[in-house]
Amino acid sequence: MRQAFAHDAVVTLEEGGDERAPGAAITAALCGHWNHEPPCPLAPHHTATQRSGDEVHLRVLFATEPEAETEVRTRIETALSHGRLDAPDGPPTRWRLRSARPDAVREDETEHAERLRLEP
Repeated sequence: MRQAFAHDAVVTLEEGGDERAPGAAITAALCGHWNHEPPCPLAPHHTATQRSGDEVHLRVLFATEPEAETEVRTRIETALSHGRLDAPDGPPTRWRLRSARPDAVREDETEHAERLRLEP
C-alpha cells in the first residue's frame, strides 16, 4: 500500500534559467518525460517551487510503496545532480544542486499527500 513522503532540495540556477526546469527534470526521472499522460508509473508526485534570487527551493510530495521510497528519492537527487534540462523551445536551463534531503509530510500537506496516495 502506498505511503506519502516528502523531499526537499535547493538548487542555484544559472542566470536566465527557468525555475520550472528542475521540477520537470524530476518528473522526467520519475515518469520518463515531463509531459506525460497520467498516471505516474512509479510515484504520483507534485513539485512546488519557491524562488529567491538565483536559488530555487523545491518541495516534492510523492506517494509510493515503502519498498520503492529509496528508488524514488535516488531518482529525484540524480535528476537534480545532473544540473541541466534541455527544453524543446529554448536554451537549456542549468543549475547546481546545493542540498537535498528527505523530510516528513507536513500537517498542511496531508490532504494533498492523501490525494497522491490514492491516485491510480
